[in-house]
Amino acid sequence: MFRPKFRNFARCMRKLIWIIAAICLIAGCGQSYEETKRISRAQRIRLAKEDSAALKIAVLPTLDCLPFYLAEDHNMFDTVVDIRLKLFTAQMDVDTALTNSRVEIAVTDLVRAERMIKQDTTIGYLTATNAYWQLITNRMARMTQLKHLDDKMLAMTRYSVTDMLGDMAVDSAKLKPERVFRIQINDVNVRLKMLENNEMDALIMTEPQAAQARLLKHKVILDTRNLNMKMGAVVMRNKVMGDDSRKRQLEVLVKGYNEACDSINQRGVGAYADLVMKYCKVKKNTVESLKDIKFEKISKPRPEDIERARKWLSKK
Repeated sequence: MFRPKFRNFARCMRKLIWIIAAICLIAGCGQSYEETKRISRAQRIRLAKEDSAALKIAVLPTLDCLPFYLAEDHNMFDTVVDIRLKLFTAQMDVDTALTNSRVEIAVTDLVRAERMIKQDTTIGYLTATNAYWQLITNRMARMTQLKHLDDKMLAMTRYSVTDMLGDMAVDSAKLKPERVFRIQINDVNVRLKMLENNEMDALIMTEPQAAQARLLKHKVILDTRNLNMKMGAVVMRNKVMGDDSRKRQLEVLVKGYNEACDSINQRGVGAYADLVMKYCKVKKNTVESLKDIKFEKISKPRPEDIERARKWLSKK
């Protein structure tokens, strides 16, 4: 007669044990979660400190950044120091990162650099680059001369070498400035995509995006190389030279950059097609079309190019 009651009691006890076990498990999970959050916070703090101590370089998906990409991927930067690339797709974002001290070094052009200096950003020139720019017209628009820009849309970035080239094109063709509609497209990849989708009449681009446009039979009507303009530049914050650890990082950077330039010049851009495709998001045949492009080692921009940028900015 007591057996049913005992069975009920046993079942209750088993349920109670399972409930207690579940509570313990939940409590244990709660402790584990809190511990995970604590560790995660500690990791974030550690990573932030490491990033702060690293020498950070703002780069773009453009060919003039290839020495940085090569030095980074092929371990040409001495691993004793921490050098990191920060990838951006628009020059304006590069400027913001530099002026807000989120990077120490940035790839840019002389117009943007001189404008930042004019706005009291404490930067100086590390080196010139081999970047050149081309004004390319949409083949569907059948524009073969600068005068054909009349009543057309031109993609560019304000207060940059592309903006300056737009003015030069308008002045050269004796067009009314208001008759050429400057459309600000900051992202270099978006700019190329708009050309491929026939959404823009003309664009100003550098390599390798310009090469991909040429392969699609779009026409070049202006090239800075024909104007003896060397407007590519790498700038750095002045405080880099006032810190011993930063100076050591900079020495390593210069050594690795120069080694990368030697390697590219010896083997050709095509030997590093994988890097260009990886960082610049262009097709292999685009990279293969880029022949006879040489990279200069670290050297300051030419005074005449800096003066050209300053004069144009003074008119704006």
